[in-house]
Amino acid sequence: MPSTPPSSQPRSEHPRPQFVRPDWLCLNGEWQFEIDRSDSGLERGVANRELQQRIVVPFAPETELSGIANVDFLEAVWYRTTVAIPAGWAGNHAILHFQAVDQDATVWVNGVEVVRHRGGFTPFSADLSGVASPGEEATIVVRARDSRYGVQARGKQTTKYFNSGCHYTRTTGIWQTVWLEAVPEVHLLRPRITPDVAGSTFHVSVPISANKPGWKVRAIISDGTGKVATAEVRADLDLAPRLVLPIPADRVRRWDTTDPHLYGVRLELVDADGAVVDGADSYAGLRSVSINGQAVLINGKHVFQRLVLDQGYWPESLMTAPSEEALVADIELSLAAGFNGARLHQKVFEERYLYHADRLGYLVWGEFGDWGGNVAEGTQENNQQPTASFVTQWLEAVERDYNHPSIIGWCPLNETHQLLHDRITQLDDVTRAMFLATKAADVTRPVLDASGYSHRVPETDIWDSHNYEQDPVEFGKQMAGLADGTPYGNTGGSEDRSISQAYNGQPYFCSEFGGIWWNPEAAAAAAGNNTNESWGYGQRVKDEGDFYERFTGLVDVLLDNPLMFGYCYTQLTDVFQEENGIYRFDRSNKLDVPRIQSIQTRAAAYEKD
Repeated sequence: MPSTPPSSQPRSEHPRPQFVRPDWLCLNGEWQFEIDRSDSGLERGVANRELQQRIVVPFAPETELSGIANVDFLEAVWYRTTVAIPAGWAGNHAILHFQAVDQDATVWVNGVEVVRHRGGFTPFSADLSGVASPGEEATIVVRARDSRYGVQARGKQTTKYFNSGCHYTRTTGIWQTVWLEAVPEVHLLRPRITPDVAGSTFHVSVPISANKPGWKVRAIISDGTGKVATAEVRADLDLAPRLVLPIPADRVRRWDTTDPHLYGVRLELVDADGAVVDGADSYAGLRSVSINGQAVLINGKHVFQRLVLDQGYWPESLMTAPSEEALVADIELSLAAGFNGARLHQKVFEERYLYHADRLGYLVWGEFGDWGGNVAEGTQENNQQPTASFVTQWLEAVERDYNHPSIIGWCPLNETHQLLHDRITQLDDVTRAMFLATKAADVTRPVLDASGYSHRVPETDIWDSHNYEQDPVEFGKQMAGLADGTPYGNTGGSEDRSISQAYNGQPYFCSEFGGIWWNPEAAAAAAGNNTNESWGYGQRVKDEGDFYERFTGLVDVLLDNPLMFGYCYTQLTDVFQEENGIYRFDRSNKLDVPRIQSIQTRAAAYEKD
């Protein structure tokens, strides 16, 4: 068993709050660990012996909280632990879950390979049936490969030894919770819960592992006062039985930023004798997203999206939140500064973050850590070559997060930049594949093909740009073109050749702006820009008063544009050398937060109702 006692077990909360069974076991804590710099460990027999170091899972070996704190390149790393599968789970299958392992993972249990997975942001699982049963011990061995070179969805992880600009310390290996779960032989799989606001109804699709004659699937929706709706359907005809649950008129509460109401959802698999064979608890919000011309509407209303760019890094734990409280605190800090949502940037945030966004009424765009598609030998016409793996990983993220009402849009790519020409490139193929895959997986939310830069899908639902012009007057001139159908678009450094298909009247927002470089401890008017020490966009402001003047001017340009449905300010916190946050990296104040809130929360011209 992991040696950390339950009272001090790190990140011990249930990692999948939208699909909870009662019988589960958190495996976080102390594991054996070893660095395999040449990735020769399998040949050397590392999989079959004790390891030399100890690490605290789920923190990556680069972090302080892991107890390793090695920030060099780690080509491969190994983990090992032994866990006793509870005897009380007899008759069930034990499922081993990994919420996220970066990048390529192979898992052995009791010497048997049980699963392989590529992708550092999404979960994967292995059924241990035939390998380890309830009442037995399971020795778990994990190898994670994380190459410095080659195309790989890395997000903001730097491929240089030192951090610089907007690239940060790497994350290797296990960085989210590892856990066991007991499920019956025939069991429920993760549901899809789709709100139908127009019909005041929930549509619930419940995949099951097998179809048994006479069995049924039941769904029960409740609120704070009790049961609201119940539906039951045969489970022997369809791989994913579907249930329709109308909400009575007097029990309808729509989920929004001012009233983030969540209904409880109970799912049950019932056998031919009426016994409940499997059950799980979830929740749902009755919320819609629609498009009318250039407007993006939430529940049919003009809600101006005051978003902040959130990188999701912490000094002591990098991409892993150090605690449950830290996840909540970041949303609360954002709300306190006047934001009502975030772009979750270059990372697939853990499920518990989205749970808190759901319950706090915080709008988010589901995004992917796609940076890492550049090739050194590429040209301006073919410099980005993301692989099919980007599509598979992104689909895993969309499937994982489909049910969250807080997610009001999808964006699989960010700042792709490649010149358009008369040949179809790998970037074109993958961009279209990710867009079409998202549309096929979810018809209820808008999809932005790529945030900023290279819009290569003419029918993308949303258009946007990134604009870090620091002079509010010039910024206003650049943003003014939206009124006549020629909005500002990114050029990727090429002013005479396009990187994007033509704008076609879609809803538009400035999805990155500001990034005001301000570090009160630095020389006030320093002109240098040593990206290893301090970095931001444009010229650093000379003092805090200058910051508020610039911030107000930039924000006003976007709030005063009646066709702009939102914006995204860069960024929530400083991150290492990138010093353009509203808060410091340790989440302490560096600005007058109520003043920032006041500047942002005045009525926007877009808010017509």
